[in-house]
Amino acid sequence: MRLPDILQNRLAVPVIASPLFIISNPDLVIAQCISGVVGSFPSLNARPAPMLEEWLKRITGELAAWDVKHPDRKAAPFAVNQIVHRSNERLPHDLELCVKYKVPIVITSLGARVDVNEAVHSYGGIVLHDVITNAFAKKAIEKGADGLIAVAAGAGGHAGTISPFALIQEIREWFAGLLVLSGSIATGAAVLAAQAMGADLGYIGSAFIATEEANAAAAYKQAIVDGTAQDIVYSNLFTGVHGNYLRPSVAAAGLDPDHLPDGDVSTMNFHEGATKAWKDIWGSGQGIGAVKQVVPVRALVARLATEYAQARGRLLG
Repeated sequence: MRLPDILQNRLAVPVIASPLFIISNPDLVIAQCISGVVGSFPSLNARPAPMLEEWLKRITGELAAWDVKHPDRKAAPFAVNQIVHRSNERLPHDLELCVKYKVPIVITSLGARVDVNEAVHSYGGIVLHDVITNAFAKKAIEKGADGLIAVAAGAGGHAGTISPFALIQEIREWFAGLLVLSGSIATGAAVLAAQAMGADLGYIGSAFIATEEANAAAAYKQAIVDGTAQDIVYSNLFTGVHGNYLRPSVAAAGLDPDHLPDGDVSTMNFHEGATKAWKDIWGSGQGIGAVKQVVPVRALVARLATEYAQARGRLLG
């Protein structure tokens, strides 16, 4: 499909950098946007709550200043991820600030809500809702989402189990709007493959953990560099919802990665202090074998763009 106006001529490569809990911060988002991909962060990363306005003021200000200085190479828009699960007591506060600062893209997770979509539409923003099944995708669009993020098998953090081939195919049978694919995408060739399947954009998270701007411990970044798909564990123990995590971090917490007990969705919470699991247990997708070193964001985006162009060249002969 034709990309929304806010994305036209703004992308060096057709990618949204996924919001990384704890890790995504203004430094990372700004670097992503000026490098030519959509940068994003979870609103809950700004703690305590008043810090969110500081972040939004800085991001919007610095991106606007970049655009003035670089009229021929304007920054990509940014996105804020809102957890709409009932345990997120901050949602009204955070959504109000998104409206105030007219956040271009809002990514909603763990539920779809008409009121949230209407609030974003009130100032002309767009809503992308992440889903792990076709049924959830239909519900999201029925409730007013503008586009979908199909979180397929192999994605980092909270992820589904359906093959990207199957998930994209099923959604495209009825949905012609903006569709983003998440799941083990860490190269430009994988972004092109996502488009060949029917997606408009690739959704990349884990590769951005191993960047200089990311708010992640050095050991976490190195584990991404050293890891492969075999180092990923899929479990619902830590948040009550199934997700993919780095095996070494699970073992370091004193747990047996191969014999983890089941979690309970009722234990999920996003209160102010609910970050310990994500500090000790490191989320990651299966695509990390493509990450070979810790680099600045601009270098990662340049690699993706080069690989994307090379893949297109190979296919076109």
